[in-house]
Amino acid sequence: MQITQQRYYTPEEYLDLEETANSKSEYIDGELIPMAGASTNHNRIAGNLYSAANFAFRKQNYEAFISDVRLWIPKRRIYTYPDVMIVAGEAEYYNSRTDTILNPQVIIEVLSKSTKGYDKEGKFETYRTIESFQEYLLIDQTRIRVEQYSKTAKKRWVMREYDEEDENITFNSVPFEISLQDLYSKVKFEAVELKGDDQAV
Repeated sequence: MQITQQRYYTPEEYLDLEETANSKSEYIDGELIPMAGASTNHNRIAGNLYSAANFAFRKQNYEAFISDVRLWIPKRRIYTYPDVMIVAGEAEYYNSRTDTILNPQVIIEVLSKSTKGYDKEGKFETYRTIESFQEYLLIDQTRIRVEQYSKTAKKRWVMREYDEEDENITFNSVPFEISLQDLYSKVKFEAVELKGDDQAV
């Protein structure tokens, strides 16, 4: 029986590969993890939140970034692409790379069937190693449901759920609010049941 040896990459090799790759990959301590394509609902939700935040912050010292901007988490040696990040003040860049930031205050992930367990457990634990990180939003794309985690003190977080269309999500660490109606604008819940959509990230 032939054993295939796992190839490990340095962070520099990964960044060089991402420059020319046709699709994005995450980097987890030497391993490359290909990212599957996003569903239309995933795209709508992330786009709705990013657009609303970008507009709200136009005269404030905050900035929203969408999933083409990479995040480097040095304590875990991970490069990843959160769906939306919000930075307070100026973005801090890794090695002066304007495609990779270090200091998100808020991270938002849109859940899918294939990634929701990892987003709720593994990713959240990893994100908590980032000093600037204060708030985490997990958004379900199959129904109206959002989980909001807010840091209240060192190693202390509180969670709030939203599941009614007439509710507003008020962020605790940045001056921003969005209604669930606006967040889920144009989302067609039946679409996520189509074959292959549960592979979306």
